[in-house]
Amino acid sequence: MRTPVRRFRIRCAAPAAALLAALGCARHVPPEIPVGPLSAVETIAEQVSHTTALLQAVSAVNDSVVWVSGHRATWVRTTDGGRTWVPGSMTGPDSTLQFRDVHAVDADTAYLLAAGPGDSSRIYKTTDAGRSWQLQFVNRDPKAFYDCFDFWDPTHGVVVSDAVNGRMIVMRTEDGRHWDRVPDDGMPAALPGEGAPAASGTCLVVGGRSAAWFGVEGAASARVYRTSDRGSHWSVAGTPIVSGSNSGIASLAFRDERHGLALGGRLLDPGDRSDSTVALTADGGATWTLVSRPTFSGAVYGAAPVPALAGYYVAVGPKGLDWTDDEGLHWKSGSTAAFWAVGFASHHAGWAVGPGGRIVRLAFELPRTGPAAPPRP
Repeated sequence: MRTPVRRFRIRCAAPAAALLAALGCARHVPPEIPVGPLSAVETIAEQVSHTTALLQAVSAVNDSVVWVSGHRATWVRTTDGGRTWVPGSMTGPDSTLQFRDVHAVDADTAYLLAAGPGDSSRIYKTTDAGRSWQLQFVNRDPKAFYDCFDFWDPTHGVVVSDAVNGRMIVMRTEDGRHWDRVPDDGMPAALPGEGAPAASGTCLVVGGRSAAWFGVEGAASARVYRTSDRGSHWSVAGTPIVSGSNSGIASLAFRDERHGLALGGRLLDPGDRSDSTVALTADGGATWTLVSRPTFSGAVYGAAPVPALAGYYVAVGPKGLDWTDDEGLHWKSGSTAAFWAVGFASHHAGWAVGPGGRIVRLAFELPRTGPAAPPRP
């Protein structure tokens, strides 16, 4: 939806993290390290994006290759872990597009989702590192507004639009080139006003080989839709997250197919301190339980699990960046700068992005536990 695009001007130092992206025919999910009482240590490094556009989505292939996208038809790419970023943008009539989601396959291949009403919603693909882009889809329905997409592998993906005529719209690709609408008979009825916030590219996420989830806002209940067959059929569950106009779920973050967080809040209220901002599931999204909100005020726009670290997630919003090591029961402040999106390649390579071309790298390192000291005489 249109709601999560309002700019908040905040000047502070900041941290970040980056999206676990697919490489090859299936996602590689590293085994989790049970951290126990040991808490990983975060480190933060600000990087130079060479753009001043609002950056709204991030996708990392590995610790070196990362793609970022944003407003003014902008994308930014690094192949050296962020030491150097190379920006690009579309010109002419397309220069006003808002690339609110990006999915990276490798250093040369990536997809961009332009979000907006009518034909402002589009999907592009490059296979030559952004030197040229193939337009794969243009939305012709003036009532539709495509919000976010995700991919199980380089050629199989799914995208969601706000509700039209009483149903959320889902399309998918099975060849990385063509996008086809999923029949409405597999989609539950939408609530009045229901839509998926196009805030960070994480209102829809996939898991495993065939699971996907998307969250919604703007209705009487903040709900999560889920599928186990790559979008052919969906079920929907309510959450205890605050709901109503400009309120609901903006981001989903799943560490596996059963465990995840739904995050959001009052999306246009930067001073909000509602406790109904983050919910936890341990059954794949069938049921949800409230946990603690981050320390920063306002809504959460983006979130991501930290790969390989059990219970670790990072959440970002226009008023800051926080992280948790216990599934959202407690949060630690990492920054009070404004961020829209966050994602990881590994637990020591993540990126968060936001207004004014902001990009920062965030790493979590486990404390070193050397050999035990010899007993004192």
